[in-house]
Amino acid sequence: MPDQSNSSHPCGNCAFYKDSIWQPVSSSCVSVLSRGFSRRDLTAGQPLYYQDDDNRGVFCVSKGLIALRTQHHDGTSTLMRLVYPGEIIGFRSFLESRPHRTEARALVGSRVCTVAQRDARHVVQGNPSVLTRLASRCITEIDRNHERIIAAATTSNKQRLSDILLRLMETHGERTGQFLHMQLPLSRSDLADLIGVQTETVSRLFTRIQADGIFRVSGREIQMLSVPSTKQSTNM
Repeated sequence: MPDQSNSSHPCGNCAFYKDSIWQPVSSSCVSVLSRGFSRRDLTAGQPLYYQDDDNRGVFCVSKGLIALRTQHHDGTSTLMRLVYPGEIIGFRSFLESRPHRTEARALVGSRVCTVAQRDARHVVQGNPSVLTRLASRCITEIDRNHERIIAAATTSNKQRLSDILLRLMETHGERTGQFLHMQLPLSRSDLADLIGVQTETVSRLFTRIQADGIFRVSGREIQMLSVPSTKQSTNM
């Protein structure tokens, strides 16, 4: 049960409240935070914002899975990373008062909480601890990119694909008996972007991980037969 003292806080009943950037907001600013707070459900494929859109606030994913993509002038795009529940996005454009440099789109049914830009600025200005948490999220982004570069140089492509599937399975998989299964929300091209390989290489990697006996793959249907012993990657 949530702490009753958090009942007036718009994030007070959220499973991610303890680590929320808005958790340290002073009681005098809770009303401002509540005024700018909204919650939105997205269907699979629905955009949260487009690349080059003006910033409308800070977004927290409370359920589902969001893809951040960079759109190129030739009409193609690159999947930059996946956003899981508990993570925030849009904060860099918020801090720099600039348009978004990526597109954010739901890959599965998702829920996103937003604090509108004007009210978010008011809260940040009156609560230095909130700005500290925002800075911490920026550092986490830098660390994630650093880890991804290291993984590209030191971890096999097969292991990186397995890590992505494991993370997705743990977040979105459904249990049937002793197995977990899911409908993969990513295309082969998306997986290639995350791993840093050609799309055709992903098909060969799927063949190799199935040979290990951990995953079964049929189109986008993925079944996990056992839990891998390797440590899960968190930088995808």
